[in-house]
Amino acid sequence: MMEHYYTSKSATEKVIQNIEYHVKGTKLTFLTSNAVFSKSQIDFGSRHLIEWFLESHEDISGGLLDIGCGYGPIGITLAKFFPDIQITMADINERALELSEENVKINKIKNKVEILKSDGFEKITGKFNFVLTNPPIRAGKDIVFSIYEGASKHLTPGGSLYSVIQKKQGAPSSIKKMESIFGNCTIKSKKAGYYILQAIKAEQ
Repeated sequence: MMEHYYTSKSATEKVIQNIEYHVKGTKLTFLTSNAVFSKSQIDFGSRHLIEWFLESHEDISGGLLDIGCGYGPIGITLAKFFPDIQITMADINERALELSEENVKINKIKNKVEILKSDGFEKITGKFNFVLTNPPIRAGKDIVFSIYEGASKHLTPGGSLYSVIQKKQGAPSSIKKMESIFGNCTIKSKKAGYYILQAIKAEQ
């Protein structure tokens, strides 16, 4: 029986592998393992979100949350390029979080980084200028939507939620949900069937 990555503890033996990611002339290295999402390479959705974000933002500061971080490709890559942001990475999967800890060290991240075990926003307490997610589609729509709802409570006024999701795996319903929560949702990019969605928290 195949083990689901959206679980807290893995019952399978850890088998570590090493992958490289090249972006904007920079090489990053990630340890991955079985029982984590996209263990053999950084998945297309995460790469699309990372690369679009880097092209669209020259300089950012404040707090950024990578929710459902896995072994850390989104949060760690953005930390590498934006050394002034404070990074929080959260996931329910303990093996993924252990790998994230190692990958922060391997890639010599100098930012202030916090790595949390959290079922969605259960253990999240801060406020963030940015929340980014490649949501766990296989965990079901209710889990995905709860991430959007949690983001609305933890974004600073004017802050943005970015979600990358395939059209065929629920982008239209995500758009409707984000519009219902935030009052807005914009498709920022489309590539190979993947949408990057942005919702902005209203200024208070």
